[in-house]
Amino acid sequence: MTTKKKRSLNIQNDRWVAIAADSVVDASKTDASDPVFVRLKNPATDVASLYLFGSGDSQLYEVKAFDEDYHSWFVGQTVQRDGRLLYITPMDPLYLLLPYLIKAVKEGKFQPIQQLVMDEDFPACSRLLSCTQTQASLHHVAEEKEVGSQRFHRYSQEKTMEWLKKKVDKTVKVLKKSNISVGGGVKSTTYIRMKQESDAQEEDYLRYAHGLISEYISEDLSKELLKTLRLPEISSPKESEPPTKKRKLSDKPVEAGEDYTKFNSADFTRKSWGSGISKLETHFASIGTGGLGIGKREASIHFHRNVL
Repeated sequence: MTTKKKRSLNIQNDRWVAIAADSVVDASKTDASDPVFVRLKNPATDVASLYLFGSGDSQLYEVKAFDEDYHSWFVGQTVQRDGRLLYITPMDPLYLLLPYLIKAVKEGKFQPIQQLVMDEDFPACSRLLSCTQTQASLHHVAEEKEVGSQRFHRYSQEKTMEWLKKKVDKTVKVLKKSNISVGGGVKSTTYIRMKQESDAQEEDYLRYAHGLISEYISEDLSKELLKTLRLPEISSPKESEPPTKKRKLSDKPVEAGEDYTKFNSADFTRKSWGSGISKLETHFASIGTGGLGIGKREASIHFHRNVL
């Protein structure tokens, strides 16, 4: 009688399980540098958070984690203690540049952008200027002047509010298109609503979108944006009211206190990534996300964060 040998599992903590777009590691057409994890100042909290620059620093990605207690991953014959599911999605670098522009506005003068974006605590912030979207989008949040071949910038509150409002409007469109419920004001599409109910529903969407955008800006900017949207502040929201800046513990930025540099290697970036985000989105849609503890609503928002 033959007996089966028990397989022994190695317990490790040197891997992450992540969902990422193919563009994160798509360096096939260029000789640019590999993707790299960096430590940058979170624009909403002012503390260090983990971000990722794509090949050649052309695109910035935020790194967030779905985290619940008592989770681990089985990878091959190993058990990974870190049971978080990281999702890496494109992010507008202007959000991270805004705090530097606002800080310099006190001087009241136009300056080269390279002089504005400097931080001894977060030296990698200068890499934000290499992102393709940065140079093409600075005019959305700053006034510009050209002197010879040089460009000078100064923060503009008016332009920034207009830009953030467009972000909110775009987010509302995605929420509606995705049929995402945002609060008690949302009704069935077959229900004939009176104007008052319809207006209430629109406010629900605006508040929810404002809450999502507020995860990327300071509290002061968030309050100013509320005024721009003509939405009154809610001092003590009720359960029936839509969530604004309410973040679940399972949906939070990844703190950069750990040794993330161990993942910055060509071997990791070229070999360790799985399927692209579009395939995984289809996969989640077909099997549901209950096994991971992720609701369909949360998953849908995660996959559409690139509108922000």
